[in-house]
Amino acid sequence: MSDRAKEALRAQSANLAATAHEIAFSGAYLYPFKGIFHLASRPPLYTPLLHRSLQTLTLGLSVTTSLFFFTYIPQSAVVALLTGPLAFLSPLTTALLVLTESAALTHFLARGWILSDALIDIFDAVLLEKGCEALVSRGREVKKLQAGRGDGVVSRLGKLLKKPRFVGEGGLSGWAAGLARSVLLLPLNFVPLVGTVGYVYVAGKKAGPGLHERYFQLRGLSEREREEWVERRRGGYTGLGMASVLLEMVPFVSILFEFSNAVGAALWAADLEKGRK
Repeated sequence: MSDRAKEALRAQSANLAATAHEIAFSGAYLYPFKGIFHLASRPPLYTPLLHRSLQTLTLGLSVTTSLFFFTYIPQSAVVALLTGPLAFLSPLTTALLVLTESAALTHFLARGWILSDALIDIFDAVLLEKGCEALVSRGREVKKLQAGRGDGVVSRLGKLLKKPRFVGEGGLSGWAAGLARSVLLLPLNFVPLVGTVGYVYVAGKKAGPGLHERYFQLRGLSEREREEWVERRRGGYTGLGMASVLLEMVPFVSILFEFSNAVGAALWAADLEKGRK
């Protein structure tokens, strides 16, 4: 190996080590899991989810079942061919690949046309819970708490004054670009285990900032300010995105994790806002 190649390899290794260190010490990867417990313990937050649960769960089940039926066998053959001596891992690798494909497809279809308003509602509701009413009021009307209403903060969510075109995706063109990016990344899963980790890392690096698109909008950040904010917290946003992507790969319940991930992202946004002040 040439000296230049060795130097490049050392630099890449050092960069990966530094990134892993930033992710580990940021603690942001814990927020999607905090979001699960927070959502589970607060039934009033179920309202936005329940209103769309049948549509989204049906979509996830249909996509996952269809992909396993039509693509598992051909993809298994390709995986076995490419992995050589590790061909015995092809059933597991192929299953992970199909689950990743179904999660990515369900994610983009649901978020683009079914879940966008519900994810905004649950994000804003958690911010209200955490005392960020002034922040939320920049993007929607906030009503006074009505006595006797069992849905708590959700009942305070009024008309949207600012609405992301698609949460975290930047409109129709961004939605299409995100779908294309996920499709291009899927071949990473042909590499047993390591490839899936690589997919989660690369997809998570992009997904993390997308989970805070609503927060950036409420803050009124310009594109440049947004990029600077994210870059200063790159490890945190990568960890947040990786944990979220991993949860959304779970078949049949990926849509539920869409909501808990939004809750976790809002919890981190509230903590960042308190720290900023």
